[in-house]
Amino acid sequence: MTGIKLSSPKPLLSASAKRLRPYVGVMIFMLFAAVYGYTLFQINSLSAPTVNESDVLSEAKTLPAPRIDSDAANQLLTLKDNSVNVQALFEKSRTNPFQE
Repeated sequence: MTGIKLSSPKPLLSASAKRLRPYVGVMIFMLFAAVYGYTLFQINSLSAPTVNESDVLSEAKTLPAPRIDSDAANQLLTLKDNSVNVQALFEKSRTNPFQE
């Protein structure tokens, strides 16, 4: 039975290194291209996650509803009614809310 002797891997490695030497640049380029492609694929898959409507609704149900104290609301209304500057701001915002 003929095969590779374990006592002589050095000549075998040097011969294969001589044969592959012209292709080292191409292999390094392919390695970097593969890493770059994998990174782009991961970024693309993580940047656009899929969200189910049922997940959104269940998460929204767990959040507390915003509430304002009735005394605070009454105080804000009285402040609005008593101040001319505040009334002007409210009226201006109602007529054109996007103008500063």
